[in-house]
Amino acid sequence: MNYQSLSLVSGALLLSTLSVSAQKNSTKPNIIFILCDDMGYGDLGCYGQPFINTPHLDAMASEGMRFTQAYAGSPVSAPSRASFMTGQHTGHCEVRGNKEYWKNVPTVMYGNNKEYSVVGQHPYDPNHVILPEIMKDNGYTTGMFGKWAGGYEGSCSTPDKRGIDEYFGYICQFQAHLYYPNFLNRYSKALGDTGTVRVVMDENIKYPMYGPDYHKRPQYSADIIHQKAMEWLDQQDGEQPFFGVFTYTLPHAELVQPEDSILNGYKAKFNPDKSFGGQEGSRYNAITHVHAQFAGMITRLDYYVGEVLEKLKEKGLDKNTLVIFSSDNGPHEEGGADPTFFGRDGKLRGLKRQCYEGGIRIPFIARWPGHISAGTVNDHICAFYDIMPTFCELIGVKDYETKYANPKKVINYFDGISFAPTLLGKKGQKEHGFLYWEFNETDQIGVRMGNWKLVVKKGEPFLYNLATDIHEDNNIAAEHPDILNQMIFIIHTQHIPNPHFQVTLP
Repeated sequence: MNYQSLSLVSGALLLSTLSVSAQKNSTKPNIIFILCDDMGYGDLGCYGQPFINTPHLDAMASEGMRFTQAYAGSPVSAPSRASFMTGQHTGHCEVRGNKEYWKNVPTVMYGNNKEYSVVGQHPYDPNHVILPEIMKDNGYTTGMFGKWAGGYEGSCSTPDKRGIDEYFGYICQFQAHLYYPNFLNRYSKALGDTGTVRVVMDENIKYPMYGPDYHKRPQYSADIIHQKAMEWLDQQDGEQPFFGVFTYTLPHAELVQPEDSILNGYKAKFNPDKSFGGQEGSRYNAITHVHAQFAGMITRLDYYVGEVLEKLKEKGLDKNTLVIFSSDNGPHEEGGADPTFFGRDGKLRGLKRQCYEGGIRIPFIARWPGHISAGTVNDHICAFYDIMPTFCELIGVKDYETKYANPKKVINYFDGISFAPTLLGKKGQKEHGFLYWEFNETDQIGVRMGNWKLVVKKGEPFLYNLATDIHEDNNIAAEHPDILNQMIFIIHTQHIPNPHFQVTLP
């Protein structure tokens, strides 16, 4: 995709008669959930970012609702996505960390490049329903484009087995460290696929995947995945409601993109800039212009969102489509990324992999013309596991827990509360008594109860009052033993042991 002369189609574009009538024929709303990768709470202009241009996301916020207290499902990628997919917090869901399945497997060659024969992460529980399956069960066509991270190749949980009609992207999030990869994954009923397959990037594999010649690779995955998402969206005619999950990998490291007007504009802005020497084991190539690369990736993502919104208008589907934009966790410092430079954490403490606010509080914007009031800023406290009940309510599924609980399970946990009333400006919004997170790789647990926030690190509890200490600097556990004990009790009631992902309870 060349953004050198990028110009989005005018919002005043006349709609075809077919598109207008198509929108009227669908009684259920279309839904597109756009999930980016490792964007911090303060990385967008509408959240206070002063250095990075995000005009389309800022406009989306001005045309819809911007949440100020929305939370990811986890401080890291795979379990955060699992929380969105399953409607469960990380004390209950099967996937609670980035457990990899590509290690110690035979290798295969793509040109002179060595790759793993099986790639991917820990699978979703096949006995617990996930969101695409619910949408499909209710008449939706489903498409997912980007990172999957919900099961390894050949496992019980790949897109073709979990309610996805069309998929293109990275099954494995480790593979997504290369933006010029050896292959991507696809599942397409339209193309006759019977399972998830690999699509070799023939032009990329002519060059090595690490070292100076890596930058000769021409097939940039982020642009390719977005193009596939747009092709799928362009096929939607409104006769059947659609559910799109666009899990873009930007701005996750590695920090690299095509040399176009976006990147070159930031190179001029951030001069002099920092460089990064590379980290071959993590598949991060050496780069120059670290700040320009990171800022450019967010602006590139912003253009993607702008094209999605414009396509909906062009097709006459805009007013019947809810679009939500968010990030899977807080900001990262991988591949040379420099969160301090951008003030990226929005004055919140912590980064990716931490249960402090900076690791889990994320940007969250919802737009649905005629349904969500424009220019709304809302402080409702919600988390990724609230998305399942919210979408169920919006598409008319009543008592989703009873309908989709597996009777073979003694307890089939559903942890979310619908925030549809908040979106629609209605009364009766229910509130969480607490929010819960746990993450085994850093051995951390987080609980929010009102303005009280508990962070447990390797079994040691730290208590904060977010009303007076948003940066979580002052541990007041000794001053409030009753509050501390209440929150520790929550941990012991919410944590269900999982042999793959163990944490130390307080």
